[in-house]
Amino acid sequence: MPKFIVHGGKRLQGTVRPNGNKNAALPMLAATLLTDEEVILENVPRIKDVLTLMDLLRVLGAEAEWTGDNEVRVRAVNIGNTQLDAGAAARIRASILLAGPMLARAGGMQLPPPGGDVIGRRRVDTHFFALQKLGAEVVEENDVWRLQSSGLKGVNMFLDEPSVTATENAVMAASLAEGETVIRNAAAEPHVQDLCHMLVKMGSEIEGIGTGTLRIQGKKRLGGCRTRITADHIEVGSFIGLAAVTRGEITIEDAAPEHLDSTLNGFRRLGLTIEVRGQDLFIPGDQDPEVVLDLGGHIPKVDDGPWPAFPADLTSIALVTATQVRGTILIHEKMFESRMFFADKLVGMGARLVLCDPHRVLVIGPSQLHGAIVESPDIRAGMGLLIAALGAEGRSEIFNVGQIERGYERIDERLRALGADIRRADSRGDVDDAHEAVARAGRH
Repeated sequence: MPKFIVHGGKRLQGTVRPNGNKNAALPMLAATLLTDEEVILENVPRIKDVLTLMDLLRVLGAEAEWTGDNEVRVRAVNIGNTQLDAGAAARIRASILLAGPMLARAGGMQLPPPGGDVIGRRRVDTHFFALQKLGAEVVEENDVWRLQSSGLKGVNMFLDEPSVTATENAVMAASLAEGETVIRNAAAEPHVQDLCHMLVKMGSEIEGIGTGTLRIQGKKRLGGCRTRITADHIEVGSFIGLAAVTRGEITIEDAAPEHLDSTLNGFRRLGLTIEVRGQDLFIPGDQDPEVVLDLGGHIPKVDDGPWPAFPADLTSIALVTATQVRGTILIHEKMFESRMFFADKLVGMGARLVLCDPHRVLVIGPSQLHGAIVESPDIRAGMGLLIAALGAEGRSEIFNVGQIERGYERIDERLRALGADIRRADSRGDVDDAHEAVARAGRH
C-alpha cells in the first residue's frame, strides 16, 4: 500500500498551476457517449478517477485514449454493452453519470450502486427522479438498477435538492430528449457550467448556464467537439491552504478567479491575505493571520452550501488552515455528516479543536502540529492531512494515499517543486518512481 513520507516545517515557495477540474472531467467524459463523433477533451487531470471512468467507457464499447499528457480522445460509435459489473461501478462515484447518456443514446443500462468517498449518505434519489420525469423507467432488482426508456421527452422539473451530479445527468439526458426541458433548482457549480458549455459545442441549446434554472432544447443528435476543462477551484483552494499552513509564498497561475468569490471570502475570514493578479493568485509568505471576528466580537464561522457558497470540498482544507490561525472559528460542514470525522487525526497531531457533532468543529489556533502516522479517509481529508504534515514539525507517514491521488495529479512531484520534503513509498518502504502505476494505467 503506497504512502507519503513527509518531513514538515519547511516554508514552501514558488509557482504552481492547478490541473483541470476533476469534477468537470468526469461528467464531460460521460457526455462523450451522447455522440458517435470524436470528442477531444483538453486539460484533463491524469488521476485515478479519470482512468477508472475511461475504463468504464471502454466496457460500454467506446474508444477512449490519451493523445497527450492531459488530452483525451473518445469516440463512442457502437455502444454494444449496457451493463456494468458491481466491481467496476463500485470503484467510482461518477459511474452514476453514465445513466443519463446511456438512457438517451442506448435506451437504458444496468447500473450497480456507485462507489466514492465515505463522507456520509450520498443520495441518488434526485438522479432517478429527474430521469423518471424525462420518461425513464427505473427498477431495482438484486441490488442493480435497471434503467430503460422507449424515448425521453422534455418536461418542466424541480429538483428536490441542487445536486451537482443529478443536474448533470438530467442535462445530458435532456440534450437528446424530444422537446424542451426546464430544470429548476439546478446546481450551478463551475463543473456544471463546463459540462453545459461542452454540450453547446456539441450542438445542444442550453439557456441559463451558471444559474439555478436551465432550459434545454432537445436535439435528435449531437456532434463531436474539442473543448478545454477549466482550472479546478478545489485544487486552487487546497494550494491557498497549503501556503497558509506552511507560511509559504506561492503564486497560483491560471486560477480562474471568476469562480473563487466564496472561496476567497472563506479564507479571508481566516485572516489570510490573497492577491488577485489577473488570472493568477498570489499568497504572500510568512503571514501571521488572525481570525476576522463578526461584528460585536462574535466568533465567526466558515460554512459551506450549494454554489455559489463556500464549497463543501474545501471545508477539510479550511479546518486544517484554521489550526494555524490566531483566534477561534467554527467550521460548519452542512452537507455530509461524516466528512469532519478526520478531525481526531488532527488532534493527534497537536491541533486544538472540538468536534461538536458530525457537522461542526470549533478550532482554537494557532497550535504547533507535530508529525504522526495517519491514514487518508477520503480525497479532501487526505489532502488536508498532507497539508497538516507539511506544516508540522518532524516526520509524518500518510497511508492510503491512493485516495488523495484520485483527485490530485502527481501531487508529491508538484509539492517537491515548491520545496516540500515528501516522497512516495510502497508498503516495503521502496520509493515509487513518479506514479509509475498511474502512468502505466494511462498507457492502456
